[in-house]
Amino acid sequence: MDRSAEFRRWKAQYLSKVDLSRKGSLDEDIVELVQVLNQQEEFFTTSSCSGRIVLLDGGINGFEVQKQNCCWLLVTHKPCVKEDVIAALKKVNGDAILKFEPFVLHVQCQQLQDAQILAVRSTHGLEVPLSHKGKPMVTEEYIDFVLNIANQKMEENKKRIERFYSCLQHALERETTTNSHPKVKNTSLYTHKKKRNPEKAQGKCIKEKNGKELENDDDDDDPGLSSTIFPEDYSI
Repeated sequence: MDRSAEFRRWKAQYLSKVDLSRKGSLDEDIVELVQVLNQQEEFFTTSSCSGRIVLLDGGINGFEVQKQNCCWLLVTHKPCVKEDVIAALKKVNGDAILKFEPFVLHVQCQQLQDAQILAVRSTHGLEVPLSHKGKPMVTEEYIDFVLNIANQKMEENKKRIERFYSCLQHALERETTTNSHPKVKNTSLYTHKKKRNPEKAQGKCIKEKNGKELENDDDDDDPGLSSTIFPEDYSI
């Protein structure tokens, strides 16, 4: 069996499995994105989350919270209100952690070059301790303050999903166009400029590429997309 056939078999087998996540279904804000990926021959998703605010009780072993060894007191994929957090905190026995986690996709790719399309990084998260050994360590005012930040991140997270979805569609369309013209070797976004004036175009390419890399490095809270696939005006 060749690799392509094996990948198709693996994909069909995986997508036919029952959803074993806590929710048991895809999150509303990420359904279309997951569907687009799974419709492509070279991809399939193994797990996903649209982003969430969670309150975890990590027990009495300190703040090194591990999801598999803790109690989930509150989970929401929408903006959260202070009253819900305060009510959940009454059930805490150990060290409670309030977290915001951005959207995540685990995707199986057929080849390495396919994986480059989905090259994204982000540090758009939040993790704050609220109690120790069952005792609240912060005021309601502080909880309200932290939730305001978490909710803002949730709104920004939704915009990032939409931008990523748009970028992905553009990249897939571009790949389809490139593959339909196999005689054209496209090694750079600026190949056509190099043909006109190699020295001048090459200098501009390096400058623009370095400028883009510096822009991403200066803002670690903004995910960067692979510059060989996504045009610069599609960075999320």
